[in-house]
Amino acid sequence: MNAPTHLRVEHLDQPIGLTCRNPRLSWRLPADAREQLAYQVRAGEWDSGKVESSSSVLVPYRGRALDSAERVHWTVRVWTDAGVSDWAEPSWWETGLLSPEDWTARWIEPLEDDHVRHSTPRPAYLFRHVVTLEDTIDSARLYVTAHGIYEVFINGVRVGDAELTPGFTSYPTTLQVQTYDVTELLLPGENAIGAIVSDGWFRGQNGGLRLTNLYGDSIALLAQLNVHHTDGLVTSVGTGPDWTCRTGEIKAADLIQGQAVDLRRRINGWCTPGAAPEGWSPVVVGEYDLERLRGPSAPPVRRVEEIRPVEITEPRPGVRVVDLGQNINGWVRMTNLGPAGTRLTLTYGEALDAYGDVTQENMLVVGIETDPTFDDPEFANLSAPFQTDQVTSAGEPGETFEPRHTTHGFRYVRVEGHQGELTPDDVTGVVVHTDMRRTGWFECSDDRLNRLHEAAVWSFRGNACDIPTDCPTRERAGWTGDWQIFVGAAAFIYDVAGFSTKWLYDLVSEQRGDGRVSSCVPETISSWYANKLGFAHGSAGWGDAAVVVPWEIYRAYGDVGILAEQYDSMMAWVDYGVRAANERRHEDRVAKRVTPLDHERWLWDTGYHWGEWLEPDTWDPGIMAKLADTDHSEVATAYLHRSARLLAETSLLLDEYEYAGWYAGVAAATRLAWQTEFIDASGSLVVDSQASHVRALAFDLVPEKLRAQTARRLVDLIRKSGTHLTTGFLSTPYLLPVLAETGYPNVAYELLFQSTEPSWLTMIDRDATTIWEDWGGVDENGYALLSLNHYSKGAVISFLHRYVGGIKLLDDGPGYCRFEISPMPGGGLTWANTQHESPYGLLRSGWQIDDGTFVLDITVPPGTNARVVLPDGQTFEAEPGQARYTCAI
Repeated sequence: MNAPTHLRVEHLDQPIGLTCRNPRLSWRLPADAREQLAYQVRAGEWDSGKVESSSSVLVPYRGRALDSAERVHWTVRVWTDAGVSDWAEPSWWETGLLSPEDWTARWIEPLEDDHVRHSTPRPAYLFRHVVTLEDTIDSARLYVTAHGIYEVFINGVRVGDAELTPGFTSYPTTLQVQTYDVTELLLPGENAIGAIVSDGWFRGQNGGLRLTNLYGDSIALLAQLNVHHTDGLVTSVGTGPDWTCRTGEIKAADLIQGQAVDLRRRINGWCTPGAAPEGWSPVVVGEYDLERLRGPSAPPVRRVEEIRPVEITEPRPGVRVVDLGQNINGWVRMTNLGPAGTRLTLTYGEALDAYGDVTQENMLVVGIETDPTFDDPEFANLSAPFQTDQVTSAGEPGETFEPRHTTHGFRYVRVEGHQGELTPDDVTGVVVHTDMRRTGWFECSDDRLNRLHEAAVWSFRGNACDIPTDCPTRERAGWTGDWQIFVGAAAFIYDVAGFSTKWLYDLVSEQRGDGRVSSCVPETISSWYANKLGFAHGSAGWGDAAVVVPWEIYRAYGDVGILAEQYDSMMAWVDYGVRAANERRHEDRVAKRVTPLDHERWLWDTGYHWGEWLEPDTWDPGIMAKLADTDHSEVATAYLHRSARLLAETSLLLDEYEYAGWYAGVAAATRLAWQTEFIDASGSLVVDSQASHVRALAFDLVPEKLRAQTARRLVDLIRKSGTHLTTGFLSTPYLLPVLAETGYPNVAYELLFQSTEPSWLTMIDRDATTIWEDWGGVDENGYALLSLNHYSKGAVISFLHRYVGGIKLLDDGPGYCRFEISPMPGGGLTWANTQHESPYGLLRSGWQIDDGTFVLDITVPPGTNARVVLPDGQTFEAEPGQARYTCAI
């Protein structure tokens, strides 16, 4: 019979440089199998023997302890209902340097004067070294990391295709190391190793406040070349005092502000063998912690797509505006730079002003630079140029400008200083983000929904640049609330398992001792700055990412290990909420009730909370300060209940039965407290908003006997708003699913197809190619407000996949080992097609309506089963394979 396929290690394909000592192995069953009965893994010297098990996802390697830089070849065969399979095509993984003792390299830094070190933006630095090798090279590995962003070269050739390495992490505790196979780049004799290092996230401008030096005031490089010779000897060459350094053509480089390049300063041959060019200086050797070095757990950032401009206009003399037709994260590659000395300025933006020129007004930081009374030298960068690149031509044939030490969120680029004609052949949009595997697709008979789905996909692509960010423009910060909201939807369309795992390392490392979770991970706004701006970390709905994100990764990928790894963090967050509820009361409640009622010890009504952020027409530059005095107990207690309930379920999965009982008790107590405080004698909710009703139903806060009444009131509120939504960040993802689940799918479809503001299709009708931060992101006159690339409201695509397409994850079938297909057609749609690459293989739900007959075609991957529910209520059990079902409709 056929062999298993899609062999993976952890959540990666053939990873190199792993520092996980006991990786987990996954495979897919042969196409002719239905069920796995047993498996046998051979990995290096380890042979598992025949293991009777249905497990084929994240199976632990149980061989001997591996050494550093060890490549392990592995394969698997399975016993299934169809017989014994052939052995899979062998795959491999390779460990990195597993302990600090494996490093002979030392950290090196440029010798900078204080003026350069404390200015911004700063130049990129070139590092260089020459090594002589014998003619006995068998294989070679280069291990590299940096404080800042690096590109590395050997003999003039750029190594690898990863961008913005080593990536964004909580640098004091975690620093990623990239490992490269450089065997083919080395030559007998002299070899030149070089690197370009710029500020990056480490000391460059960071977050919405554009603060600098968050992690240190000097860039640094750590690189080690290990050459294995045919005689078994190893030559190790690392960064150290014999390396040299200087500046080059990159005069300034900052991720947010932009990059400035003078091609006349290019140093030809700076990283090729031979005599060293002039002007190089000694380096400074530094001592930094090597214990924090970690190998990959997620794919790297890469240049994943190129876009040709759809139009170039000239709104005024000497100014060209390039329109890519798509809002992206990345940069442009530009040719035809003009004669020597020509200086071009490129300004990037998401919108145009009334004159057709690029505007950045919508990117202003919330409530800071718009406040004339806010004057602090710490925030001087807020008035500096933003998303602006500069290049000065050397006039050489074939000259190209591509700024790889910055990124921008943009659709439009203003080009100033260009002489002569500028054509679409001269400018290319380069899309840059984490190179995740695409896993989900949706399309239907209404093209507006297809465009909405693609806008959400592009928003996620624009905000998946090594961490999940809020926007690729003004902040680029890992807001915990945004990822908590969107991670479930993201898991439909991309493999975000490793991507989320990497981010969760930082969440844990930055979690406070009292359990509070930062609003942004990695933290770009310290508690000191947060207090200065009037808010504090530890917001409900944001900090709950500590619980929700690992839970959603477990559900989507069957990864119990992520729950075990995050368990202490999950408990710490919920315990913090419990203490906040037990020990403190909001001053308004104290004034109302001097003596607290019994249920109040479970009401979380103090602390700073972002609440139902950005409901329609609520934007105000002073909103952050106003939230500081607001009682958000309806939201915070609801989230405390939900996280406690998920934590109780997690405890059962991990066999932590004592904790399971405790957190189930917390969930019950917070639910009762919420009901006591927020349901009146008539059974109505005290907080009479759409958001409150959505949350009450989605989190199962109302008693069963009141669910129908609560759902009716939600529909009443929607109708009173002219069949418009009034929800914000936290409840919007649940709005349509709640309506569908409570008997109002027609209302869900009416909201989905609503074409007047506020609505999703308003964005599409106003030419949005990504999802807006605010429901009124672009008004009818074309004026842009706030970010035009925020994925949170794009979580509506989960409704498209789960209800229109009908593919639903089940809590008792993590990783789609068991799932449901139950399409809920409506809104005049005549067909829909949804596909998802699950850990077990491709599953599909495709339906069409033809002459009153509903026809459903499904695909169930090997090793799984599905419950199929047709629109008329018929239910079937589906085994692996393809099947068709029909009913009248």
